[in-house]
This record gives sequence, structure tokens and C-alpha cells, in this order.
Amino acid sequence: MYWCYAIDAKGGRCYSFVNRIQERGAVEEAIHKADILIEALPYIRAFRDKLVVIKLGGSALASVGELRGLLEDVVFMKTVGMRPILVHGGGPHISEEMARRGKEPRFVHGHRVTDQETLDIVVDILINDINKGIISELEGLDCDGVNLWRDGHPPLKAQKHMITDEGGKKIDLGHVGDLLSIDERAFNKACKAGKIPVIPPIAGGRDGLLNVNADSVASFIAGSLKVEKLVFLSNTHGIMSDPVHDDSTVSSLSKAEVMSLVESGVIGGGMLPKSWACLRAMESGVKKAHIIDGRISHSLLLEIFTDKGIGTQIVL
Repeated sequence: MYWCYAIDAKGGRCYSFVNRIQERGAVEEAIHKADILIEALPYIRAFRDKLVVIKLGGSALASVGELRGLLEDVVFMKTVGMRPILVHGGGPHISEEMARRGKEPRFVHGHRVTDQETLDIVVDILINDINKGIISELEGLDCDGVNLWRDGHPPLKAQKHMITDEGGKKIDLGHVGDLLSIDERAFNKACKAGKIPVIPPIAGGRDGLLNVNADSVASFIAGSLKVEKLVFLSNTHGIMSDPVHDDSTVSSLSKAEVMSLVESGVIGGGMLPKSWACLRAMESGVKKAHIIDGRISHSLLLEIFTDKGIGTQIVL
């Protein structure tokens, strides 16, 4: 480190200009942080006591570090008065465990074919691994997480899902479900008590448990509870006007604009089911939906508490 000194003509004292520069830099950084808090203030006021559903995608669960960073954002949201609900998937983890046990995953129209052996793996990974891991991380952040299961029964109810092929033949996917209802009282009671519901995509059916698409679960819960926001954490920056270029993310889209992009083929692949899930939720009373990149540090806070945001918001 280089030091510059000046001699005070009166007292002969030396001053470190570098120290002063460092102090000025620290003050400017503190002012910048204060500006961010002031920018967030109207959002904090507007969203106090509001429910928000956050869907944690596979990328968000890829590493403990990324997950902890996202959960820190969630805890901040709760601390300033919001009432977050987490929905998580776990598809890659399930497929890895199936491969480890010598069982090959099968998918039909994006749905995992779920026989009894596969269902056992799904429940084991989602409940005993991922769900408990998220709740444990929340506890490490001095926050209570709860999965809302009671006596082995999930807070979601579903019916068996069937697919019809091009020839009109019914395809049985096994233990796969479409949601019918949720235990709204359990969700509201937990949130009012200051807990964060952490929900795996498993529902109770007439003949036992059913595996449900996690995006659909997040959308259904958000619509049932008429939440303020539905947020999907993805591995892309949001909806792009030109999927080839990462810098073409659209900050805000209306429902009509999203449907136009779907019809033109601009929205496709993994972004398509998320976009439909957002639209379904909004048709059920959700005010806004967001698709953001969960890999970006503090992406949740940047999207919800800043003017510009960081992903794509969908509005009616």
C-alpha cells in the first residue's frame, strides 16, 4: 500500500490521504445502501401481510450455497412483513436416484411415468431429502419452515391424470395427478403464525399419493389463495423476445403479449409451461407473476423491491 503525507504547517502533523479516500469510499457505499433501502420502502409498505408463492426450480436446488442465498431473500421478505410460501420440485434429483437404483426414468408429454417403485423414490427424495433440507436451512436462518403434512397426508388433493394420444387412446401414467383443491385453512394459519410453508409437489388421491407437476402446484396454490405475487425461479433471465440472445429479456409483458409470443413460437421449451402456469394463476386472481433467474445473487429482492426489477413480470 502506498501512503501520501502532507505536513501541517502549524503542528507538523501528518495526514494519510489514502485513509481519507478509504473513509470517503465507505461513506459512499453506505449512502448507496441507504438509497436502495429508500427505493424498497414503498414496496415494503405495499406488500406487508401479502402472500407470495415462490417456486424453487432445479437450478435453485443445485447447490447449498445458491439455495441458502435464495432462502436469505425469503427470510428478508418475511422479516419485512410479507408471507412467503415455497413450492419446490426435484426432478433431476429423482432421476439421479432412479439411475442409482438401476431404474430408467420415462416421460410422456413432459410427465414422469410413475409406477409404485418410482413413486416411492419420488416421495423419499422430495420429502426426506429436499423438503427436510430446505426446512433445515430455514431453521439455520432462525426461521420456521413447515411442510403442512398431517398424519402422512399432504395439504393438496388431486385426481389421477390421464393423457389421450393422437389416436384417442388413453395413456395411464401411473401415480400422476391433477390438483383439485388445497387445505387453504392450513396455509393461512401457518402464514399468520409466522411460519413459511415448504410444499413438495405430492398430493393425496383417492387411492393414495400422487406425483404432481411442481409448476402446476405453485400456480394452483397461488390461484387458490389469491396471492399478491407468483414467482418462478428459473435458470434464464426471464422471457426473451429473441431466445438466442440473453440480453433480450423483456421486463414486463401483458397476458395478451405472452399469449402472442406463445402462438408465434418465441416462447417454447421449458419456458412454455412456466408461462402457462403464470397465466392460469392470474386468471384465478393472482395480481402479478414473475419469472426470474435464480442463479443471480439476491434476484428475489431485486425483482420485488426495486423499480427496474431483474426478470420478467407478467401483468393483466
